[in-house]
Amino acid sequence: MPLRILHYADVERATDDPQTLGRLVGLIHSLRDEEALVVGSGDNFAPGVLSLVTKGRQILDFYDAVQPDADTFGNHDFDHGLEVTRDVARDAPMPFVCANVFEGDGEDDATGLFASEHGTVPWLVAEAGEHRVGLVGVTTPDTPDMNPKATSLDFRDPVDAAADAVEAVRERDVDHVVVLSHLGSGDDLLAEALDVDCILGGHAHTERMDTIDGTLVVRPGATASGLGEVVFDGRPRAYRHPLRDAPVHEGVVEALETRREAAGLADVIDTVEDPILVTRSASKQGESRLGNLVTDAYRWVADAEVAVHSTGGLRPGDDLAGEVTAADLVGLCPFDNELVRVSLTGEQLRRTVANLGLVQYDRDDVEPHWFGHVSGLELVWDDERRAARSIAVDGEPVDDDGSYSLATSEYYVESSHLFDAFGPEDVTERLGSQYEAIVDYCRANGVEVSVEGRIQRPLLDGRTVLSRQD
Repeated sequence: MPLRILHYADVERATDDPQTLGRLVGLIHSLRDEEALVVGSGDNFAPGVLSLVTKGRQILDFYDAVQPDADTFGNHDFDHGLEVTRDVARDAPMPFVCANVFEGDGEDDATGLFASEHGTVPWLVAEAGEHRVGLVGVTTPDTPDMNPKATSLDFRDPVDAAADAVEAVRERDVDHVVVLSHLGSGDDLLAEALDVDCILGGHAHTERMDTIDGTLVVRPGATASGLGEVVFDGRPRAYRHPLRDAPVHEGVVEALETRREAAGLADVIDTVEDPILVTRSASKQGESRLGNLVTDAYRWVADAEVAVHSTGGLRPGDDLAGEVTAADLVGLCPFDNELVRVSLTGEQLRRTVANLGLVQYDRDDVEPHWFGHVSGLELVWDDERRAARSIAVDGEPVDDDGSYSLATSEYYVESSHLFDAFGPEDVTERLGSQYEAIVDYCRANGVEVSVEGRIQRPLLDGRTVLSRQD
């Protein structure tokens, strides 16, 4: 019988939908036999609502049900801090394979492979029936730029690290060599540089089945949308299995629902008659009810004059309609960051507004109506000059020499790739988790919110930005 490898990646928020994840587990069980391996390609601990309240341990319900042969780390697997990542690696039933992440923030300071004390290895040999398979793992070296919790680690060149690991594993009399990659588009570089049978990828959420320089490159899609399979019968061939007809594994469903109940995520916070859209366009259309709700919550909890949030910091999901639960609200910003109050001069506030307007401009797929989210600010944006015509706080023009308090996520403070006008030295108070701020605000004030004309875009060629909702 030929070797088969079943492949998942980027489970992420699927743990917030027990039925969907139950189908993924059921599908794996229905396809697995003695000639099959089951492997992952990272970003399975986080993000997600349940991930936040369990600090990533909800993925252990999936791992325990599936019993994978190996997984690798993704950038989101460090969202809750390094100790959490180590603890999950320790308690998972399988080893993590990752050749390019080391303790320490540089080669001179590096002290060893990350989480090696809990079984992490750069490569391993897995057996399925009579087949011996060398598995090598690598993750994106951009992780520290995307995830402040990982900045103390040394992420080395994944191609060089994978090449060394492939050389080592080939000495172990293996029949095939497979790379578990969390590089996204970087998989092409691996395929061009390495002599391996296939690369099983993650990080990018789109499905993929390509051959690059004779190497099969596969991605199964994200959030339990499907399962990849590679069959080694002559040249490896790739397939993708959808979930729609898969049996549901009731054990993992029950485990996840028990965690949700224990965390209070099923609590109903309010009832909404006019649905608030939580689509990607609703979060990136300029002013929206969704953006106003989140920034109003931040400003209220922080008792700040203004609040800001980027377009990409809101995750799409089900609309807020009917009974809105704590889980629905946490899911708007399912990241483990604190809400902070920052002290800014008027000049810094102007630069912050400029960042909100410019952050998405240089991408070809971005329409010109995209903008960040604000509360406590009224501004008119000139799309031709790509600058603010006017900015007011509480009806008064911003004074460059004045002082203003601003509420935002600590992520925007610690990482300068979105906002460069303020940093850690400007923080005056930390106010607990950002997602709890949204829940607390809605408990006290309800979920209803409207569009108020906070952001005006007079040069959008007649487009009605404020009414675009889908």
